[in-house]
Amino acid sequence: MGRIAIIDRADMDAEQARVYDEAKESSGIVGGPFYAYIRLPKLFEAAQNMRACMSSGPLSRREQQLINITVARHFDAAYPWYAQVRGALAAGIEQVVIDAINARKTPLLSDARERTCFVVAGELLANKGLSDGTYAAAEKTMGLKDLVALVASVGNFSMTCMTANTFGIEPPSANPTPLAA
Repeated sequence: MGRIAIIDRADMDAEQARVYDEAKESSGIVGGPFYAYIRLPKLFEAAQNMRACMSSGPLSRREQQLINITVARHFDAAYPWYAQVRGALAAGIEQVVIDAINARKTPLLSDARERTCFVVAGELLANKGLSDGTYAAAEKTMGLKDLVALVASVGNFSMTCMTANTFGIEPPSANPTPLAA
């Protein structure tokens, strides 16, 4: 059960309604942690802008989804996991890869960039930074611009997961791939 009430569109103040309507029109994403962010309309808008920036950035959709499910699993964030597993499957990530991440195992990823996304996300979350070896390998594989995007994506989605966990934002009960115990 969530810790915060979902604000109905009719009960929003003018600024909340404006950013909600803009988000609904542009991306349709107004649920999950955005139920918390709407209380600070500028934060809601900034989160929407960051999401749009990351999704139109240099990382492929598959790479972004691998980062997101790795971050969601790290934080045991049920709603973000639910939402990102759906996105990962839609991006063509195999269920066996999702299941490995869910089991906290290293998935078999044949693509070097995808492996790098998984490794970098995991090491950033575990160690709050990258070792010199991981950094050098990641920069060689991804290039500097894409490595910056990867690190930013981990940080951005960490905020999403922490928000969902803090405010008790849960997925629907009909969740086909729940977090493993």
